[in-house]
Amino acid sequence: MKKVGILGGTFNPPHLGHLIMANEAYYAAELDEVRFMPNYIAPHKDVAGATAQQRMKMTELAVSGYPQFSVEDFEIKSGGVSYSFDTLTNLTEKEPGTEFYFIIGGDMVEGLPSWYRIDELMKLIRFIGVKRPGYNTETPYPVMMIDSPELLLSSTMLRERAAIDRPLTFLVPEKVEAYIRKERLYGS
Repeated sequence: MKKVGILGGTFNPPHLGHLIMANEAYYAAELDEVRFMPNYIAPHKDVAGATAQQRMKMTELAVSGYPQFSVEDFEIKSGGVSYSFDTLTNLTEKEPGTEFYFIIGGDMVEGLPSWYRIDELMKLIRFIGVKRPGYNTETPYPVMMIDSPELLLSSTMLRERAAIDRPLTFLVPEKVEAYIRKERLYGS
């Protein structure tokens, strides 16, 4: 059975922390691939500064050149608010021979009990939690916890840097920074 990791998020913009997290999950869980899945509208996040299509393009640029990574466009094409249960129900129906692993940050693990239809979601997929210092990873749900190099890096910080025309070098892939500058995203 094919093993596919899904790393969802706003990717506003995608950065090296996302790539490291995906790569660590790829090797730790012996996945066949990791798909980055930008959401159209996140239930709990602001996606100001870039359109869904621009976030999709930046994500494609970020993963280009890495054969183990690809981009899943399901949530962008679906539009509206993205709920993991709905998305992963659709993906598991479309790909019955695939075992899906949802990759989440350690900061999200303790919040799993509040996720939409979490008990049903747990029957469809497996979770990989990437440890983060200072976060409680206690959960009543089975989550494969993995270690990963820690970068104190956030998309919010990157948008703020771009807005004051500070470089994003070594923080986002070069192609992503070039796209941000070309499109004048985040006030750059």
